[in-house]
Amino acid sequence: MIRFNCDYGEGAHPRILARLQETNFVQTPGYGEDEYCREAAQIIRGLCKSDDIDVHFLMGGTQANLTVLAAALRPWEGVISADTGHIAVHETGSIEACGHKVLCLPHENGKLRAADVARLCKAHYDDASFEHMVKPAAVYVSSPSELGTVYSREELLALRAVCDEYGLLLFLDGARLGYGLAAPGNDLSLPFLASTTDVFYIGGTKQGALFGEAVVIRNAALKRDFRYEIKQRGGMLAKGRLLGLQFAELLRDGLYFDLSRHAVQLAMAIKAALTEAGYAFLIDSPTNQQFPIFADEQLSRLAQSYAFSYQCRVDEKRSAVRICTSWATREEDVERLISDIRRG
Repeated sequence: MIRFNCDYGEGAHPRILARLQETNFVQTPGYGEDEYCREAAQIIRGLCKSDDIDVHFLMGGTQANLTVLAAALRPWEGVISADTGHIAVHETGSIEACGHKVLCLPHENGKLRAADVARLCKAHYDDASFEHMVKPAAVYVSSPSELGTVYSREELLALRAVCDEYGLLLFLDGARLGYGLAAPGNDLSLPFLASTTDVFYIGGTKQGALFGEAVVIRNAALKRDFRYEIKQRGGMLAKGRLLGLQFAELLRDGLYFDLSRHAVQLAMAIKAALTEAGYAFLIDSPTNQQFPIFADEQLSRLAQSYAFSYQCRVDEKRSAVRICTSWATREEDVERLISDIRRG
């Protein structure tokens, strides 16, 4: 079985495993206060072209999302998200479990529209009983989105303007950030994200690390006492060195971006082959997530050799699936998939 159902099915890049082995018996302080975490944080500051950011390392995306939002929101405040957002549909109500409502808005190709966020906030404050309702206090976006689409600078700047108008924090989930940065037509960059968002994170779990996300904070109020929040949410890893070491290895010489380009290039090859063969797509994605529509009979045949993520039923005879490449996807596996797709 060749698995195209996710981008975290493999372990870690061999360089990370080798570095873990090399440093296995080095003694370090715990809880992220070691030399490897300091090195990784400094590399990230350099990539973001900013010395005015705090960097913290957490284990996974859900933990990063709930820790950031729990730190950012007061008990009566909520976070605005697209109705397809990860925090809205794929995190078992973790944000709500922290006491904060997720305020969902309809998406456009998986993304939030600034105009919709502005309308929600205006409607809230235009209501004479606004203090009886959950206060919108943050905006959550992810790039790539759950549908593989990528925000543009123009879209994020529009969201930033709305956030500034209504006093909202702008938070970008970057679990697959590298794949978005490698996408054709992308105009985002780490320096832009560091100067435009209040907080974002660089994903490692889905991008070549064994596990880990690097949270980057610009907002001064959010920086304060953030480590208390990490500890209370169970995120302060005693062997924090394991996180810092992985990000230092991924980022010090561009490996992270090379691996991202690899995944996207293979996804584009699959997309091109499907397009040439006349297949339709649920959505036009420029990243490592592709959403082709197959007849049920063909999907049943392909499922004998390949694992995909089921997305939705399109009509009585067809379904959309997600084909996901990763940093470790092999070219020969992609070539085999393309060959089998062309055979119909």
